[in-house]
Amino acid sequence: MIVQDVINHLEKLSPLAYAEDFDNVGLLVGNKNEPLTGVLVALDTLETVVDEALENNCNLIVSFHPIIFKGLKKLTGNTYVERVVMKAIKHNIAIYSMHTALDNSFQGVNDMICNKLELTNKTILIPQPQTIKKLTTFVPSNEAESLRNALFQAGAGTIGNYSNCSFNVEGFGTFNGNENANPSIGEKGITHTEKETQISVTYTKHLEGKILKTLFDTHSYEEVAYEITTLENKNQHIGIGMVGELKTSLSEKGFLSYLKTKMNTELVRHSSFLNKNIKRVAVLGGSGSFAIEAAKQAGADVFVTADLKYHDFFTAENQLLLADIGHYESEQFTKNLIVAYLTKKITNFAIILSKTNTNPVKYF
Repeated sequence: MIVQDVINHLEKLSPLAYAEDFDNVGLLVGNKNEPLTGVLVALDTLETVVDEALENNCNLIVSFHPIIFKGLKKLTGNTYVERVVMKAIKHNIAIYSMHTALDNSFQGVNDMICNKLELTNKTILIPQPQTIKKLTTFVPSNEAESLRNALFQAGAGTIGNYSNCSFNVEGFGTFNGNENANPSIGEKGITHTEKETQISVTYTKHLEGKILKTLFDTHSYEEVAYEITTLENKNQHIGIGMVGELKTSLSEKGFLSYLKTKMNTELVRHSSFLNKNIKRVAVLGGSGSFAIEAAKQAGADVFVTADLKYHDFFTAENQLLLADIGHYESEQFTKNLIVAYLTKKITNFAIILSKTNTNPVKYF
């Protein structure tokens, strides 16, 4: 195996197309074609994590947070970021980051929090906009079935829990090829009328290259007529944050105790109690103040997140309980998720869970 083989698996779990625009994800250090010796999975890539990779003969570190977030103008070893990059390059270790691509995955960071809290009926809190596209194309009617099936195989036509979804309209297409044309049907210089089927299918945006390649490879026309539209429809499976329900409602204090135990955190900062039971829970790993209004609109009784500032707690507005469990604490089990996923996909290489605690925040 090579490094790229692991990346291929990771991008099925969390396609980079769904990372936020501000983020820096993907292969940050190293050669994707390097033969693989082992994989170390960590939350952050620090010097101690690179040392751990060396000890375990791993030449690929899969890190949730990107070690390179802003552009590096020099590599002199003056900062921890520079030292990590220099050490990784020196020892031929690749570093791959998932970050907000995994945040926006239905089976990602927030799903892990929901599973830890044993929530049911999970839905996306903030669906990512403009992730659904529609392809409309026109094909000779006798080729319609084979083209539809090829597009389905490429991943088009999936809506929620349904696959092989399409809409088809019968009609007639006309065309006249010039002297440079090489028509597969009809003769150049003569206007031809062909019985055609208009096929419309939707797909998620990260599949666009594959969908178009399938269209061009399968279609018989020299020039393929097609249209691509970006839809405003909400995507049920791509977006940040999640909402779910406890199996049994808890008092506010009871829920916070439950939260501390399940999320292995020493303390929870919270807004004022509202003297109501907690049943519907919104979660967002990492810095989540931007999603407070979305949690309210989702009817959550509590919003579990991190990095709330002083004034953020006022925005609870006596509508829900805010619970800040800490940035590291909210994302700490993400590396377990990645290890479990890769272990199922790759059985002939060691997928090692980093033992390094990279939390920079200490409590006294």
